[in-house]
Amino acid sequence: MIAFLRLMVTGFAAMTVAYFIIGIYSRSVERERLEKEWDGDPANEGAAPDARDAYIEAGMRDYAHGLRRKLIWLVYIIPMGLLIAVLYYNTFS
Repeated sequence: MIAFLRLMVTGFAAMTVAYFIIGIYSRSVERERLEKEWDGDPANEGAAPDARDAYIEAGMRDYAHGLRRKLIWLVYIIPMGLLIAVLYYNTFS
């Protein structure tokens, strides 16, 4: 039983580290996409740097409420669901 609890704590810690790393990477990719989108638009060529920063921040706010950000929670949901399924299968079969 102690070994199982140790496995659970270690697994949860690993999932938490993975969640933060994936979140940081995903935000970085989204920010870079917004920067490239701004820089690639010829209409923005003479715009002020403040306008570029405002555009990127608005895009990051939209990203924070989007589906892609919420899908990162699957880092917790899938392993826990598999663990519950295995425990259920081993207990009742």
